[in-house]
Amino acid sequence: MLVNKDIVDFVATTASNEPVPGGGSIAALSGALAAALAEMVANLTIGKKKYVEVESEMKGIVEALEVKRQELIELIDKDASSFDDVMKAFKLPKETDEEKAARSNAIQEGTKYAASVPLQTAKIAYSIMEYSKIVVEKGNTNAVTDGAVSAMMARTAVLSALMNVKINLGSIKDEKFVEDMTVEVNELEVAAIKAEGEILSLVKL
Repeated sequence: MLVNKDIVDFVATTASNEPVPGGGSIAALSGALAAALAEMVANLTIGKKKYVEVESEMKGIVEALEVKRQELIELIDKDASSFDDVMKAFKLPKETDEEKAARSNAIQEGTKYAASVPLQTAKIAYSIMEYSKIVVEKGNTNAVTDGAVSAMMARTAVLSALMNVKINLGSIKDEKFVEDMTVEVNELEVAAIKAEGEILSLVKL
């Protein structure tokens, strides 16, 4: 599993000629790091007399982000395995008409799944941004830049994951599926860029 590699090995594997981890897995990792940073700011706020009024809110943020962080970590491997499934479909036999039809269907279904996984990554990463904003606004001011980086990493995770959705959509023949996914992709792109701008505008250095 990719998530069990140490950082040096993970980066080296990414740099190799192996097809995974690719952009989708890196997007999920970026999202997990975004969650971790916002979580850290919340943890650095809890227990401080200066921030007693927001302590309960910060504890809630920690609990929520622990879940999102774990979901994104799982998506690192999930994205890689979805790519493997598509590659396996391409290797299916295609000697007879029945085999060709079965192979084509497997490729289409595998590609749909490969598009849905990074979309899930993008949605979770985007949801982190509301917590990034809260910790920037109300969290320990000594860690405000960590909250800002959380927002930046989340935005990167969203846009990176959506790139992987788009490239898969180009191979899908189901027009309704493509149309619906494209609407979601476009909305998430706009929302993530807007959210990042709003959060960064709150940081006064």
